[in-house]
Amino acid sequence: MRDQALFDKIDLHLIRVLHTVLTERSVSRAAIRLGMHQPAVSAALKRLRDLAGDPLLVRSGAGMVPTDAALRMVEPSASILRAAQVLFTDARGFAAQSTATTFRVAASDYLDPLFLPQLVSQIKAQATLCHIEIHPLSATADYHQQLAQGDVDVVVGNWLKPPEDLHLGKLFADDVVCLVAADHPAVRRGWTAQSWLEAEHIAPTPLHPGARGVIDDHLESLGVARNITARCPHFGLIPAMVASSLLVLTTGRQYCERFTDRLPVKVLECPIDFPQLHYYQLWHERTHASASARWLRERIKSVAAALRHE
Repeated sequence: MRDQALFDKIDLHLIRVLHTVLTERSVSRAAIRLGMHQPAVSAALKRLRDLAGDPLLVRSGAGMVPTDAALRMVEPSASILRAAQVLFTDARGFAAQSTATTFRVAASDYLDPLFLPQLVSQIKAQATLCHIEIHPLSATADYHQQLAQGDVDVVVGNWLKPPEDLHLGKLFADDVVCLVAADHPAVRRGWTAQSWLEAEHIAPTPLHPGARGVIDDHLESLGVARNITARCPHFGLIPAMVASSLLVLTTGRQYCERFTDRLPVKVLECPIDFPQLHYYQLWHERTHASASARWLRERIKSVAAALRHE
């Protein structure tokens, strides 16, 4: 009887506040994300603490951290919110022009630089009431957890061996080439595998400590290593760095060719054979049957296909 009385005090909005406060680990950030005033979020958190019999968030240094009980609530609260979306939205199907929802896409910036602008443009043109959030794939991002908790709907990037515990949709494959300044000595002289390895390379900052990425993973399998003298977490800035230096960027042809008309750079064939780069979209089982998520995945697929044929 007591459990039923407790259950009757819980509504979907309170679950949404719970999940947001626990994932943001901040009442003020949760208020911004929820579009609520901070005192209202604080009042909801007090109700949640009373219901749970647990402080849920406690201070640690300058920030807040969830308690053990709160950590156990993150996944169930995300599951409830996703189930509610399926129950009340996807049950009616997804009508792009008349449904308001938020699409959350985590994407690698190694992608074609036109991909995200065209994806956002297509979504806003076809689903005018919908919002879209683009999340980075960074060293601090755990995309497995983000997908599992419903913080993102789909992740787009390239992996040598994509994770087997997620659903996968192939987008395209691309050849590995090099981007160099137009006056780089290799443009005139060419290069051997050895001179390429010894050249000054620029590479993205690893997504986590010790990570190498698909280029260096392959080189390690060959028993060689390149001379990386610069790293940058912002892949979109690297071509401009290449244009004004002797640095070499090794990545997909489609990405490199977007810059040949904008910057004084050249695309060169790599003297070492690399397997093609394969780009995918990944999603969690929780959104696999969602009508709105399926619509989003179709938009991603169609934008990637159109860019391949430009």
